[in-house]
Amino acid sequence: MSKKQKPEQRPAPARKPAPARESAAATAGIMPEILRNSTWHGIIVAVLAVVLYANTLGHKFVLDDGIVITDNMFTQKGVEGLSGIFSKDTFFGFFKVEGKDALVSGGRYRPLTLAFFAVLHEVFGDKPFGYHLFTILLFALTCFVLYRTLLLLLREKGPDYAAPVAFMATLLFTVHPVHTEVVANIKGCDEITTLLFSLLALYSVLKAWDTKNISWTFLAAGSFFLAVLAKENAVTFLGVAPLALYVFRSKDGRAIGADAMRAWIPLLPAFLLFFIIRGFILHWKFGAAPMELMNNPFLKNVNGEWQHFSFAEKAASNFYTLLKYIQLLIAPFNLTHDYYPRVVPVMSLSNPLALLSVVLHIGLAVWATRLLLRRDPIGFGIWFYLITLSIVSNFVFPIGTSMGERFIFMPSVGFCLVVAVLLYRLKNYNLALGVLGVVAALFAFKTIMRNPVWESNERLFLTDVAVSGNSAKIRNACGGALFDKAAKTEDVKVKETLWREAIGHLDKAIEIYPNYKDAYMTRAASHYYLKNYEKAIADYRIAERFAEGDTKPRTYLAVALRDGGRQAGEVKNDLATATKYLNESWEINPTDPLTARLLGVANGVQNKHSEAIAWFQKAVELAPEEPSYLRDLSTAYMMSGNTAKGNELLVKIAELESKKAKEAAKTPAK
Repeated sequence: MSKKQKPEQRPAPARKPAPARESAAATAGIMPEILRNSTWHGIIVAVLAVVLYANTLGHKFVLDDGIVITDNMFTQKGVEGLSGIFSKDTFFGFFKVEGKDALVSGGRYRPLTLAFFAVLHEVFGDKPFGYHLFTILLFALTCFVLYRTLLLLLREKGPDYAAPVAFMATLLFTVHPVHTEVVANIKGCDEITTLLFSLLALYSVLKAWDTKNISWTFLAAGSFFLAVLAKENAVTFLGVAPLALYVFRSKDGRAIGADAMRAWIPLLPAFLLFFIIRGFILHWKFGAAPMELMNNPFLKNVNGEWQHFSFAEKAASNFYTLLKYIQLLIAPFNLTHDYYPRVVPVMSLSNPLALLSVVLHIGLAVWATRLLLRRDPIGFGIWFYLITLSIVSNFVFPIGTSMGERFIFMPSVGFCLVVAVLLYRLKNYNLALGVLGVVAALFAFKTIMRNPVWESNERLFLTDVAVSGNSAKIRNACGGALFDKAAKTEDVKVKETLWREAIGHLDKAIEIYPNYKDAYMTRAASHYYLKNYEKAIADYRIAERFAEGDTKPRTYLAVALRDGGRQAGEVKNDLATATKYLNESWEINPTDPLTARLLGVANGVQNKHSEAIAWFQKAVELAPEEPSYLRDLSTAYMMSGNTAKGNELLVKIAELESKKAKEAAKTPAK
């Protein structure tokens, strides 16, 4: 029997590779040192933050810096003002009167950054360099803490996952141009401080869970208390902290029970303590939205009457802004500091962009929830974004404006984390680094180029109006900046050009917001200096209707009526209008000698000699040391036939002029 032929020996077929997991082994190539070295990551982002914003160190105070620094009576007192800062509404030091908290719904209690500014005032006074330096260093520290927090958050996934993802996310956060409003504007310290201490609170919660050391629990509560003292939106970390424990520390996907509670529950009494203090300071006022467009964008003018948006209009407008936020995070073009009415128009739910936003955000919430059930970091990143954005979305309570780039400073952490995880999942380190490098370079370039716009109010307003042209506020601000520039200009032609440019912006502001008192005031002043007195008078009259206790419009109206009357009489030879304007001016301000003198002239040219004498006498009584008024009175007496009285006054005039000449001779030349 022949031997059976042995079957040909062949190698066994290779097994199919297991599904890729989020580990270094799942990605192509060897991880570059720049992604692996967690020792240097935090230092790199901190130094980069300083470099990116170094070109703001020579900037001035802008926007609301006056409210919290230069025009705040508590900050200006330095450390002596700390008691006032912690015992009053944040706006009290600026307005210096009770009740102004009604300008924004519920008032504001954010004392921590004002306390920082008070201490800085002791060192730097009103020189902005020190404040800008502090802001930059605070941002750099926040970037460092963000990296360390993300590194700890992702620790359970291994160092070859945690380090690159944390670094990529923090790098994107550091260079993102949408943060220029927060860092280039000193007042933005409240956003930075809130995020800094919120991250420290989250870091401490994670350490409390990992180490079971109660000291970390107390540190978490203390950090969180400081976070809410900086700004109320830190409260959203009451949702972020337990979510982080569920996603990154739960082993089986189920709630992690008592240990988690011990780790994050101390944040609650910290917030409760803040809430009680805030309540006593602000007298438990939470307030309805004010009926004033610059502090409540959800108002519309219907037949001359201001009404609240309908529910659908408000919801549509809010969803539109949520879509705009995503656009700014993905493609930060056309940045602006101003989103006041009507940059965001009155929207309806039939608007395609509003509908797209509704569908997108519902889809994101559903997708993120499904990912959370698998404890996927992308799900956490999306919910971090949605939770921290919720409080500034105008869905929870009115924030006083439609939107603002500063409001996505904290939520952008979630966005950057999602992008970093997606880059890691490309499974190719070189490709991930290439994409990251290009995006980071473009963002950094945009940040550096955007910073100089924040150098001064004038530059900021006149730049951003190109983006926010439908904002009544920025149009008014441009008008004011041009008006101020004209006041500092010597060339008469340039002055006139600036006043006319100012009027163009103010016309648009009033078109958008017909009740805008400040715009009427500045437009009236521009018309006044252009000697368009009739238009100035008309604007001051309207401003007076919206003054609400402000006496300035009426005071300036008297001056415009006086000079308008003078022009009507001397230039246009319209004595009826001249007399009308001058009499009204006198009714408003019966202590102005020039108005009395002009009324004397108006009556004198009409041969009403007794009336002229009476008015000239009032002018002399109000300004007895002014020779020209005595000369007018002398002439009036002469014209009336009383030459003796006229000559008597001429002698008095000569004596007064001789006295003034002797006093002038005694005064040493400067």
